[in-house]
Amino acid sequence: MIAALPLLALAFAAAPAGAVECGGVSHAGAEFTVCEVDAGADALRLFLNDPQSGEPLGGFSGVERVVSREGLSLRFAMNAGMFHPDLSPVGLYIENGESAMRAVSSAGPGNFGMLPNGVLCIGDGWTRVYETLRYLDERPACRHATQSGPMLVIDGELHPRFSADSRSFHVRNGVGTSADGRTAWFAVSSRPVNFHTFARLFRDVLETPSALYLDGSVSRLYAPQIGRRDAGGRIGPIVGVVGEAR
Repeated sequence: MIAALPLLALAFAAAPAGAVECGGVSHAGAEFTVCEVDAGADALRLFLNDPQSGEPLGGFSGVERVVSREGLSLRFAMNAGMFHPDLSPVGLYIENGESAMRAVSSAGPGNFGMLPNGVLCIGDGWTRVYETLRYLDERPACRHATQSGPMLVIDGELHPRFSADSRSFHVRNGVGTSADGRTAWFAVSSRPVNFHTFARLFRDVLETPSALYLDGSVSRLYAPQIGRRDAGGRIGPIVGVVGEAR
């Protein structure tokens, strides 16, 4: 929980135990919104298509519709990986144990192909970010998984291609996980930042040994506890926390 980071002046909204906590973090002259998820207590899931129609959900309202049919409510959500124009995932995608796309381990164009890339793996009571080759070697028991890239932090080190002088600035979002897999931090920048600054947020401030970039062309956050529900064009994979309907 937040108490594990006593040196940080995190302006997190008050929340009961087991609830997603979101708040603002300042780093390197930039502002970020960070949401902390307790993987042991929070029901973290991935969403892509409507189980009834098979059509892409396309956004947070689609996820709300699906979970409401289950008698649940959406507590937190974020876009969770790059996608094709038809909203299908670019890389590995597993939802409720069923695989919809295999892992892509070869280099390629764009940020996804800037190796090493990685996988967000959600198991039963834990979640971890794996570098893709390690994921393929270990084959962890992911109930949900989504692939994106590049990795931001790999075993405590920044991606080797990141430069502090980079002039590539975007609003970026990503996820980092604790060494024990019990905590995940989802972050989105408030203004455009480069990869180096964004990766240092995870390594130096949140102190995550592993972190994964989710997107920069699309960076959306659903966090009703701080009054945030980003809108825009349709999106592909979505990660979210659900709870009992209120």
